[in-house]
Amino acid sequence: MFSLPFYKVVHIVGLVLVMSALGATAIHALNGGSRQTNRARALVAALHGVGVLLLLVGGFGMLARLGFLHGSAFPGWLWVKLVIWGIVAALLFIPYRRPALAKPIYVALPVLGGIAAYMALYKPI
Repeated sequence: MFSLPFYKVVHIVGLVLVMSALGATAIHALNGGSRQTNRARALVAALHGVGVLLLLVGGFGMLARLGFLHGSAFPGWLWVKLVIWGIVAALLFIPYRRPALAKPIYVALPVLGGIAAYMALYKPI
């Protein structure tokens, strides 16, 4: 098993990869691009997938290091984070299917990241 700081770094690297991939996709769609015209589509999808995996591995690794036991109930702040990351994981496909949503997605990314960070740092619920 790895240390808590290791899992934090893995989680943050995953966050950077996911947000970069989503931002790139949203901006490309905002500028009139499509899946067919995105030459970096495979790279962006791969970075997004690896990022989501690292977010989950890092997050659940941190939970194990913080003493959460398998089968124990998750607190409210963790459920909020899981919902946010589930939404973020699904957002990659939306800008090309609904280009009008590319701008709101681009603006929502830091808001969602900020809410997730707040939940992790302050654990309000």
